[in-house]
Amino acid sequence: MITLHTNFGDIKIALDFDKAPITAKNFEDYCKSGFYNNTIFHRVIDGFMIQGGGMESGLREKATNAPIKNEANNRLSNKRGTLAMARTSDPHSASSQFFINVADNTFLDYCSKEMFGKEVVQEWGYAVFGEVIEGMDVVDKIKGVKTGNAGFHQDVPKEDVVITSVTVSA
Repeated sequence: MITLHTNFGDIKIALDFDKAPITAKNFEDYCKSGFYNNTIFHRVIDGFMIQGGGMESGLREKATNAPIKNEANNRLSNKRGTLAMARTSDPHSASSQFFINVADNTFLDYCSKEMFGKEVVQEWGYAVFGEVIEGMDVVDKIKGVKTGNAGFHQDVPKEDVVITSVTVSA
């Protein structure tokens, strides 16, 4: 059990170590190390998701651990209330940044097809690794904040939405 303590309230998360072992452990390790303390949700799009886990106030990017393998083919879907890893166009580039889906975003799921009897990746998708089990009202408050542009960044909250601390419990 992970609790993100934010300046909007607490968000309790259950990680899925069975279907996303690498990703869940990666997130838990960042939580245990205190990495997410005083980071912000730097990208908020109502009807889509809230993203955080990599920047401090002022959009200062934090140094991260090495990227992890994309586990999006775990059959978990980007449904409302799930957590998934953010990444660049490289499917295996996720490190610390994550997002919470505020709508069913199944278009972000792993898609594949078969050719000549082998699976051929069409779209890697975004790896779901956990779910909000308490605090979706807090997530819904966050998704409604006013946003704008800041430098190269879009959809940035006008006032900081801060993960003040994180509690990891059994």
